[in-house]
Amino acid sequence: MEIRTIHANGVEFAYLSLGEGPLALCLHGFPDTAHTWRHLMPALAEHGYRAVAPFMRGYAPTEVPADGAYEDAALVADVRALHEELGGGDDAVVIGHDWGAFPAYATAGRFRRAVTLAVPPPGSLAGGFLEYEQLKRSFYIFLFQTALAESAAAAPGFIDGLWRDWSPGYDASEDLEFVRRSIGAPANLAAAIGYYRAMLGTTPPSGRYPAVEGGVAGPVLYLHGAEDGCLSADLTKDALSHLPEGSRTEVVPGAGHFLQLERPAEVNRLILDWLGPAA
Repeated sequence: MEIRTIHANGVEFAYLSLGEGPLALCLHGFPDTAHTWRHLMPALAEHGYRAVAPFMRGYAPTEVPADGAYEDAALVADVRALHEELGGGDDAVVIGHDWGAFPAYATAGRFRRAVTLAVPPPGSLAGGFLEYEQLKRSFYIFLFQTALAESAAAAPGFIDGLWRDWSPGYDASEDLEFVRRSIGAPANLAAAIGYYRAMLGTTPPSGRYPAVEGGVAGPVLYLHGAEDGCLSADLTKDALSHLPEGSRTEVVPGAGHFLQLERPAEVNRLILDWLGPAA
């Protein structure tokens, strides 16, 4: 898959594309890249979709945004702009993993179908996230609010350790090489950390983008790995109650945080069954 570029929402996005047909927009998370969809994109193409996986704002070869905005509203504005600039219609679908899940939830009503992975829907994290065991898993979020963030994340073995802890037993060597190319440079690493600083308000909202409306406007398929070392599968217990009628949740056995890479055949099947044939 060749890397192409497109200008959307004031950012020059790089993206991977495969297939022809209705748009299937695939959004990656941290610390990851568009290559995380390398197993799903061919399956989407075979089923009549045009699979497009952008490198999220700040993740090379996408440019670091001039406005330095990484709040939810900026990510949602990116997805809306990409949907339009890529020629997506009412038959488009969206799939988001980790950070990519946030704008997928917020824009679910704009797409025919939506899929999210590894981050439960808004509202379902509130209680469990502050439990001791989950706080230990989430140490990096709080580290990223400090002046030590960039130095710690750039230290040898830090990002490798996250992948090892989050997806136990998975050989992430190929993925880690993609990650080094994407956020290995200081400016790109700072951008990736910027998402977390915006998340907890350490960096205040830019005010450049419309506020994100609460709730999820359309049915969602939510997938979570049973062995996820980043966000415990226990956090998914009431996920369905925070999603619109017609939604569905599945815990994938034997998979960790990067379930689309660890169990591609099963995850592809679940996603394609949910999406149905391209319109």
